[in-house]
Amino acid sequence: MAVTHSLTLAREQCFQQIEKLTNSHSLHSSESLCKLLRYLAEHSLDHPGIALKEYQIATEVLGRPAGFDPQSDSTVRVQAGRLRVKLSEYYAQEGAHDPILVELPKGSYALIFHARVSNIAARAPAAVIAVERKDNEPKPLIWPRSSKIAVLVLSLLLLATVLSLLVQFTVRTRPQVASGVQPIPVEYQLFWSRFINNPQQPWVIFSNGSFVGRPETGMRYYNSTSDTKAFILDHYTGVGEVLAIHQLDHVFNVFGRPVRVKRGALFSLDDAKNNDLIFVGSPSENLTLLDIPGTKDFVFQRVTSGPRKGDLAVINVQPQAGEAKMFLATPANQPTVEDYAVVSLLPGLDPSRSILILAGNSTFGTQAAVEFVCQEASLKELLQRLNVSKIGDLKPFEALLHVKIAHGVPVVTELISIRNRSN
Repeated sequence: MAVTHSLTLAREQCFQQIEKLTNSHSLHSSESLCKLLRYLAEHSLDHPGIALKEYQIATEVLGRPAGFDPQSDSTVRVQAGRLRVKLSEYYAQEGAHDPILVELPKGSYALIFHARVSNIAARAPAAVIAVERKDNEPKPLIWPRSSKIAVLVLSLLLLATVLSLLVQFTVRTRPQVASGVQPIPVEYQLFWSRFINNPQQPWVIFSNGSFVGRPETGMRYYNSTSDTKAFILDHYTGVGEVLAIHQLDHVFNVFGRPVRVKRGALFSLDDAKNNDLIFVGSPSENLTLLDIPGTKDFVFQRVTSGPRKGDLAVINVQPQAGEAKMFLATPANQPTVEDYAVVSLLPGLDPSRSILILAGNSTFGTQAAVEFVCQEASLKELLQRLNVSKIGDLKPFEALLHVKIAHGVPVVTELISIRNRSN
């Protein structure tokens, strides 16, 4: 069978194929693989382009505890490998003629759905089959060549018309879920329109704090009161910032737009005046944020007294009823299980430009803030809270997130407070 990338496979067609797979001889005896296949299918069809994490699969599908560590436990990778083998086995035998091919590429947890056509149809559109005919059978009617051509032309015109109507109907009524060009999620369009409608590429500025020491002997944050500037290292950043850049690159790739990435230490105010900006990381490390208008309601500050003196916190400048005044991550001498992050859309130095701040108290909070605005479900919640229903509705705002972390991975992110800004 030849494989063709189809843009018109309906969601229900894909799920029908999944059910056929789970009821097959290859898979029906393995409940865990069937459960994994259904889960991957739902995520791939409902959230195209959004990568699944091993932690999610382990805890939500395979019944692993909240303390699951993907680095030391290969359960998810092993089960995904088994599923790939079973899919290959199915399509090599009982599913050899199925119209829909389901694939799980290596290194990915996203299923891909293909429509398939037969090799005969693909390579022999005008095949001639000789059939023995008895003498007493009537001979076929032979049309003049000119009539054949006329009929052929009319048939082609009719076929083109039908296909055109079919495509128009499909585009209006069916989601595009197969391989190929994916529709841009509505949530992306509503939230990111400010950053994709200008001709210049937006800048993504990631934090890179100042350190002293060496990687091989140990590093720590630079202390201006006791360390000399001659030995500052300013070319390191956190794992959360790295993963955040990847998430943002995916979003802008959906729009077919590139972004320009720059580390905070190399950023200048000239860049701030002429471009849309996305800051990844808090002002404690993304120092450029100290030189431009920033957040007013949720502000990053160091604690000045008490047992957490010196720790970075999010200060709630004007707490509403029931809200805390200060939000702190897990203390540095303990495994990080909790953090807070800010998502803020602000006007730029040039009023026609925009600034987006995505920052946590720690690198894990920063990662969670970026993921929050890069995933359809959380974006939908944010847009609903801001009463945004069409492009152009989104106005400056500040939002506060609470993040739960397990083994260095943000696993739950909750929107706990939001403020609309008048400017």
